[in-house]
Amino acid sequence: MSFSWKKARHRLEWLVIRFMANVIPRLPRRVCHSLSDALGAAASMVHWPSRKVALSNLEAAFPEMSQGERKRVAVDSYRHFARAQADLFWSPRLTAENLRTVFDLEDIERLKVEGGAERGAIFACLHYGGFEWIALVLGLSGFRWTFVTQGFKNPLLNSTFNDLREITGHQTVRREGAILRLMKALRNNRSIGLAVDLTVSAKLPSVPITCFGMQTCVTFAHAWLHKRTGAAVIPTHCEPLADGRYKIVLHPPLQIAPDATNHDIAQACWDCFEPVVRRNPAPWLWMYKHWRYRPANPPRPYPDYANESPHFRKLLARTEKEKAAAVAAPV
Repeated sequence: MSFSWKKARHRLEWLVIRFMANVIPRLPRRVCHSLSDALGAAASMVHWPSRKVALSNLEAAFPEMSQGERKRVAVDSYRHFARAQADLFWSPRLTAENLRTVFDLEDIERLKVEGGAERGAIFACLHYGGFEWIALVLGLSGFRWTFVTQGFKNPLLNSTFNDLREITGHQTVRREGAILRLMKALRNNRSIGLAVDLTVSAKLPSVPITCFGMQTCVTFAHAWLHKRTGAAVIPTHCEPLADGRYKIVLHPPLQIAPDATNHDIAQACWDCFEPVVRRNPAPWLWMYKHWRYRPANPPRPYPDYANESPHFRKLLARTEKEKAAAVAAPV
């Protein structure tokens, strides 16, 4: 039987993750943050491909920012991501009793008073700050909750992360084929959560939005589900605070016109998030390829990795036709 480097690497990754899952909950959270900050900074130096993506993203999104400032934000972005993962591993220590020592729950408590825990809502989430904890905090706060996750390239890791992400009793579902399960959850007055800021292949069902003045394509699952269930769409992010705590920020539910298109809803959701990222860019996931595609003859520079795509071109053209048809439609 031939030796497989891939299988050996997957097994080693699994051993490291299992070690972290057993050790991190035993440590004080401040120690976890100190370690994750150091590891995040080290990763930003060692993992050059992702660092290059982060710097290219920042140069395109913030052309006015100095090179030194972009480097600082990129390193801080690695640190925030490392903290988010460390906090996920520390999450077995979270309880309903100690929740307020870690989180500012003002927005969640307001929504509960308004009856939000009894009716299903669509929480459209941003990969920002402590994003891994959004589902756990809502679960511990009394929301019946189903959250969409993406599987790992190393399948051995899925069970450990699933256990961590479901530790408060809520349900996770894989992104592939999740839409019908999400619709069923909403119709049973369960809330759902999904990330809406990551690029979707232009070959798959998606809509283009303008993000930092550049066009990208994202999911419209939240728009589709709203149209079929009437559930409110609540843009949500987890804001890091200066003292190491987080604030779960629930933006006002989107005001969606009856004739709004999927593009309109996806764009309105991002328009809630962009000011957050502009105000404090470091907690966003800058190492991710947010602009995989660029239109022909773009009016501004895109990141180095962006390429033209016939599928993206068709997507843009179809959206423009939908806009024109909406304008021409009789009132």
